[in-house]
Amino acid sequence: MKNFLTNNRRSGILAHISSLPSPFGIGDIGPASWNFLNYLQDCGQRCWQFLPLNPTDDLFDNSPYMSTAAFAGSPLLISPELLYQEGLITKYSMLDHPAFSPYCTEYDKVQLYKTKLLQEAFQEFRKSPPPEFTDYCTEHPWLTDYGLFMSLKKQHGQKGWFDWPKKEATRQNQCIAEQVEKLRDSILYYQFEQFIFHQQWLELQAKARERDILLFGDIPIYVGLDSVDVWANQGIFCLDKSTSLPTLVSGVPPDYFSKTGQRWGNPLYQWNTLSTTIRNNLIDWWVQRLVSTYEFVDIARIDHFRAFESYWAIPAENKDAVNGKWLKGPGPEFFSSIFQKLGPLNIIAEDLGIITEEVHKLREDFHFPGMKVLQFAFDGNLDNSFLPHNFTTPNCVVYTGTHDNDTTVGWFLSNQLDDEIRSTVKHLANREMHDHSPIHHDMIYLALSSIAALSIIPLQDVLGFGNDCRMNTPGVPKGNWGWRCAPEFLTGETATHLRQVTKRFNRI
Repeated sequence: MKNFLTNNRRSGILAHISSLPSPFGIGDIGPASWNFLNYLQDCGQRCWQFLPLNPTDDLFDNSPYMSTAAFAGSPLLISPELLYQEGLITKYSMLDHPAFSPYCTEYDKVQLYKTKLLQEAFQEFRKSPPPEFTDYCTEHPWLTDYGLFMSLKKQHGQKGWFDWPKKEATRQNQCIAEQVEKLRDSILYYQFEQFIFHQQWLELQAKARERDILLFGDIPIYVGLDSVDVWANQGIFCLDKSTSLPTLVSGVPPDYFSKTGQRWGNPLYQWNTLSTTIRNNLIDWWVQRLVSTYEFVDIARIDHFRAFESYWAIPAENKDAVNGKWLKGPGPEFFSSIFQKLGPLNIIAEDLGIITEEVHKLREDFHFPGMKVLQFAFDGNLDNSFLPHNFTTPNCVVYTGTHDNDTTVGWFLSNQLDDEIRSTVKHLANREMHDHSPIHHDMIYLALSSIAALSIIPLQDVLGFGNDCRMNTPGVPKGNWGWRCAPEFLTGETATHLRQVTKRFNRI
């Protein structure tokens, strides 16, 4: 399988859509994203990486990695301006919102505002739905389950599906058919939301292609327990048949981020089943998921790639991730089957954490680019594989940091580093410890000058922001995913500097 990054040096910026400047409390896939595409172009960047686009839930701090639906787009990212331009809402409704912080997404306020707008838009839309809507629903059969799931959650006061009446929780055919008929209007509303998201995204995609900018998405390997994906496909997950609750849940053992590991809590897939039917259903579900993902993106990072080789299984009753065990994943047969059905896909493997030779081999056998994170390079070990001079192949993506890291400025000033390591960082960029070169410029220099075919810089590092702008702290359940960039920070000065460095290292 050919490496899609070979002989084509690129660079890009990591910024989730929710973080973009917008007057509506959260970034969106309309003009907020169009403006950011222009900024990327001004910066000389040809790739935009963002986090998963799926609906979020305040139960999990609005983490895009714990969604209610792996195939759906978040309605909070729908653009009010485009709804207005389509004649679906009034200008008064669009502008009738509370004062939003330009620095943080206040999800509760945004949820109330966007829900009201979308309900108004739906009433206008249903008067005369375009023929494309029927085609969209036919081509996306998961929409009925999604609409029914969301409708039933609302009907049951947002309870998890495993606490619904037994007939609904276990999806007994007659009960489901009756609910589909009873909740037809509500299901139609959720189908409408997804249609609007899809139509707005198509416009964003077209604008990205005009600018030769690749859209780089993210696939969380696991899905949330209280999701339509688990409810509609219970047989492919490790669930207790009597309670519908997981028997084994996801996470990782103790590592760099946490002494007790991370207990994510997602139900695990039945990769080790002896049933051919379940295994085939599992492959089919992944095929559909990848088809859905690549409708939206050119490249996708598979989060926690190592779980395809082996994964950490934690008994569901355990409160932390210390006492789990490694189980075998689906291995190369999975990817062979996927590519046989779908052809080649542009996949980046998130190969961070505890990585074995078997995981490296799985990635290399399919020529998937791996990840190099510069913040992990400075542990005093001269053989550290994340040090740029130790890269052995261009078939990788280099980051100054990721959404799970502190910002570069926050990291450099933190007590994680001593002065000796700080001095090493500066010297590697051919700088002195107390010169006037900002550390984020130094780390960007190291990333862009490396042999990695693709270099990605978080927007916070482009702008030199501190740890108050961190996107996520793994293992900390609250206070994440809210950072936003105010419009005044996306200046011509920052764009010019990044463009010059990008050009210097042949990534324009």
